[in-house]
Amino acid sequence: MIIWILYIAAGLVGLVAFMAVVGAFLPAAHVAARAAHYDHATDEVWRALRDRAAQPSWRHDLTAVEPLPDHAGKESFRERSRHGIITYVVDEVVAPGPGRAGRIVTRIADDKLPFGGRWIYDVAVDGGGTRLTVTEDGFVRNVIFRFMSRFVFGHTATLETFLRDLGRHLGETVTPEEVAPALAR
Repeated sequence: MIIWILYIAAGLVGLVAFMAVVGAFLPAAHVAARAAHYDHATDEVWRALRDRAAQPSWRHDLTAVEPLPDHAGKESFRERSRHGIITYVVDEVVAPGPGRAGRIVTRIADDKLPFGGRWIYDVAVDGGGTRLTVTEDGFVRNVIFRFMSRFVFGHTATLETFLRDLGRHLGETVTPEEVAPALAR
């Protein structure tokens, strides 16, 4: 019996060591993007993105959003979810208008987390509806979490969940699609 426990313990240690070694060889930075079409007007999608206080009612993993004092003159907020507490700064807000797409850029403002980066939300008219493209320009410091992020969770899982949650909030089913990342304008 004890020998089996030792084999299991050695296997677990070996697995963690394997994950750490592979994670150390993966790049810390990654860029991923997904987009979805919504049969709603651009201003409706924009309102849902900007109304952070209401997001816990439709984002299944989010439990609370707390506004914070401005950080260096920029809007700041804290999200509480099953993944923990993350503080964000809003680096850019360009509302959509006639002939102009909208954009929101949020950045993780907590340097103590094992990951960080920014999310870029691009909102544009798409036929009779709206196309939302979300780009994650992120990094993962911890090598084991980097392995998990790349091979277990995937860099796009959170993006796809966000787009689907927004679709449900708007009363429709959307299918996220792979797109080229939109980093700069």
